[in-house]
Amino acid sequence: MKKLFVVIFMNMLLADAFEGLTLITNSGNNDVFYEQSSLTILIDNDENIINSWSHNTRVSSIAYLMPDSVLFVPCKKTDQDGGPMGGRYKKMNWDGDILWDYYLPDDICIPHHDIVILPNGNILSICSETKSQEQALEVGLVLSGSIVLDMVIEIKPVGTNNAEIVWEWHFWDHLIQDHDTNLLNYGIVSEHPELLDMYVNGTGNDEGIQDWIHTNCISYNSMLDQIVLSTRRMSEFYVIDHSTTTSEAASHTGGNSNMGGDLLYRWGNPQNYGRGDQSSQILDSQHGVNWIEDGYLGGGNFILYNNFHSNDNSAVLEIEPPIGPDGIYIINDEEPYGPVSYSWMYQSDFFSNKQSGAFRLPNGNTLITSDQDSRLFEVDFDGNIQWEYQGSLNTARAIKYSFDYFNSSIVGDLNNDDLVNVLDVIVLVNHILSPAAVELDGADINNDDNVNVLDIVQLVGIILGSN
Repeated sequence: MKKLFVVIFMNMLLADAFEGLTLITNSGNNDVFYEQSSLTILIDNDENIINSWSHNTRVSSIAYLMPDSVLFVPCKKTDQDGGPMGGRYKKMNWDGDILWDYYLPDDICIPHHDIVILPNGNILSICSETKSQEQALEVGLVLSGSIVLDMVIEIKPVGTNNAEIVWEWHFWDHLIQDHDTNLLNYGIVSEHPELLDMYVNGTGNDEGIQDWIHTNCISYNSMLDQIVLSTRRMSEFYVIDHSTTTSEAASHTGGNSNMGGDLLYRWGNPQNYGRGDQSSQILDSQHGVNWIEDGYLGGGNFILYNNFHSNDNSAVLEIEPPIGPDGIYIINDEEPYGPVSYSWMYQSDFFSNKQSGAFRLPNGNTLITSDQDSRLFEVDFDGNIQWEYQGSLNTARAIKYSFDYFNSSIVGDLNNDDLVNVLDVIVLVNHILSPAAVELDGADINNDDNVNVLDIVQLVGIILGSN
């Protein structure tokens, strides 16, 4: 047994793929995914299923697993709802029991695509709202119908099936136009990169607009208290200040930035604010933007999946933002926000015209989901594929968690000392070798209903992942 333990230990040390657990949420667009139309699974690098959660209405994007093993799931209200539309939010425990189940009323907004879980347990959710033809005219947009554009709400779960909306932010409050000098939102677009031009992206017509911005991803930076939004139609991503009140978020002052809810930073398509042309556009229909965590390779940078990059292929890009020590993004007069290009790119033969995403991992690798290709793979910084998932796949983005992400009380702390280390391995080995072993809580590390050497492998991985 000692020799086997040494072999396992050395093999894990030599592994180039990041040792962790990958969360995959089926979008429900087909019925071939572990025989479930909507399912979330947690797997190890050998594709062993560590846990699974089934959903009786399809998800609108992906689920997120918390360190205490609670799963947050944005769902469709019914299976008849199409595309990325949501409206139902669930919290589920490790055993699949629903702890909280909330249906957002349609008169608040129409949720779609992504959510993010804040450190306090609240949920940031992308929504859409509709403005009438008369309202559009008041801000300088001549339409024969209504316009649908996006907003963000913060939801505080209450009880088992209720919630409070504790914060809001609207694109509608941060618009500019250079067509009608008599309106309050008139200005020179190139002089106001903090605002969104009303006439960007084909709004200069007399028809109603049903999906003007198409925000497809939201991420949060707790160190900066900022939010980043990926917008497919604009081919840009935007950073906004979350430290504001709702009233400040509707204005141009307040918050840590003292810019209210205005755009703190934007990147990917500077022609949208008159400081570039088509040749300066880098992003095209991108998805999945998020901050790389501090302490990781490229910590503090953005990483995303650029769906239409070049040569009929997609690409994963890393962008280093020009941010000062005060958390304010630097921009020079008459120039677009930097950088002029990305600091790292991975591109090969993968392509998806929808969904998809990328996450930087603690060991410097990058986990990439290419939705249309049904591919999930991990590459190192030099572009070498170190791990690839071979199972059935239909997911917007997969997430890989380190073993030490999870609270020790959940996985691996067998001697209850609030640590997961070699002492727990000794407890587990002795338990397996004992001919008269009694049940040991938590010994079935991989949840396969057996306690054996595979659980030792899993436990060693947890220990290595925490170092």
